Amino acid sequence: MQPLRKGHYIARIAEGAADLHRAQSLRHLCFHGAAAGPGRDADAFDARCTHILVEDMQSGALLCCYRLLRLTGAQIGQSYSAQYYDLSRLAGFAAPMVEMGRFCIHPTCRDPDVLRLAWGAMTRFVDLAGAELLMGCASFSGTDAVPYQEAFAVLKQAHLAPPHWGPAVKAPQVVRFAHLLKDHAPDQRRAMATMPPLLRTYLAMGGWVSDHAVVDPVMNTLHVFTGVEIRAIPAARARALRMVAAG
Repeated sequence: MQPLRKGHYIARIAEGAADLHRAQSLRHLCFHGAAAGPGRDADAFDARCTHILVEDMQSGALLCCYRLLRLTGAQIGQSYSAQYYDLSRLAGFAAPMVEMGRFCIHPTCRDPDVLRLAWGAMTRFVDLAGAELLMGCASFSGTDAVPYQEAFAVLKQAHLAPPHWGPAVKAPQVVRFAHLLKDHAPDQRRAMATMPPLLRTYLAMGGWVSDHAVVDPVMNTLHVFTGVEIRAIPAARARALRMVAAG
């Protein structure tokens, strides 16, 4: 994939150990906070993934990163998400898939062009891979589900996965929000205020989620499995993404 530029920003594939270490350092900062001190967020999946970096070409600063893993239905058990969800139904997905993970933006970055460029690069990668499903885990900060009741109620009401693709429970600790909130009418404004930005973007593309959230004490998050079927993305949204992806 060729680099993608917008203004003085560039999105490109990481090359070599130095680039990967920079991405792991940014992930550590974003996921564990400055108070945790310097470090690197790393796991065994890093070696299998393509890593995308979004940088400021003037300063050289790394502003955003994420990783992408190409998969087929037969390989679904080898995905990062399969550690936490029973994804056996997706083994029947006939087209290629891409799993996106470890998405993060530097906490001091406020320019929306960085996010636009990140999604443009992702769109280009997905199209080049011929993928028909973009998937991953979208995280809520902390492991207490109570502050996110309205957000979970919105997910239950309008964004649950189709039964033929829906993930089943696998993790030892989960919040079965679709069952717990089955009679709860959500407050839309409060829900959107607590919905993670990445998940809002997925939903705007027609994304769907698991019917439960996984409690991840290691990362101090609650996360839901999220899938976006590429052909189901609203036409206007797809055009906008591909305009950015075209450079």
